[in-house]
Amino acid sequence: MNELKLAIFDLDGVIVDTAKYHYLAWKRLAQELGFDFTERDNERLKGVSRMRSLEILLAVGGQQKTEEEKLHLAAKKNTWYVEYIMQMDASEILPGVLPFLQALKANKITIALGSASKNARTILERVGITSFFDVIVDGNLVTKAKPDPEVFTLGAQLAGVPPQSAVVFEDAQAGIEAALRAGMTVIGVGDPQLLQGAHHVIPGFSSFGFDEFLDIFITASCANDCQGAKSRLE
Repeated sequence: MNELKLAIFDLDGVIVDTAKYHYLAWKRLAQELGFDFTERDNERLKGVSRMRSLEILLAVGGQQKTEEEKLHLAAKKNTWYVEYIMQMDASEILPGVLPFLQALKANKITIALGSASKNARTILERVGITSFFDVIVDGNLVTKAKPDPEVFTLGAQLAGVPPQSAVVFEDAQAGIEAALRAGMTVIGVGDPQLLQGAHHVIPGFSSFGFDEFLDIFITASCANDCQGAKSRLE
């Protein structure tokens, strides 16, 4: 029976909603390039890296750029995005997240961040929850975007925890796939119809407590034959 030791959180859409700031910055860039970038277009960027996002945006606009131009455009978008997120505060932590982080700490569960964002530390600092995280893996530490499992496997390695003892919280399909490829239990946050393959999906953390979290982990890790496992843990 695996022991629950680690909770890994994606950032955008799970802990805070910075997707709106990404969208504003990408839309601003598209307008500067002479075309519109809609919210529907923006859905394609969910869970992917900055440079891949730029490539998708350019494809939407039917434009091609040199590698040097792409780096310049990505940097410009990021400058605007950072301007937006520097205005964030604790009010932008999604409902129920803070009590759940506190419950994890009380139950001695290691907490990690697994995000493609290169601004993850800045965001955590702005909303005042950096101290909850024992491990932070962001876009500055990884080179492979989700659905590659690198961000999650590195998080587990840095925490000194085997993958089978970790649970990932994700709101994007690419993240769900990455967690599964890492050999971890994964809980989707959002719409079940959009998060295929997750072991369980929750709408958010408002009514999600530690006991339910433990039940999901036990069910997932005991998929074959674990009758009575929960009673042995209690």
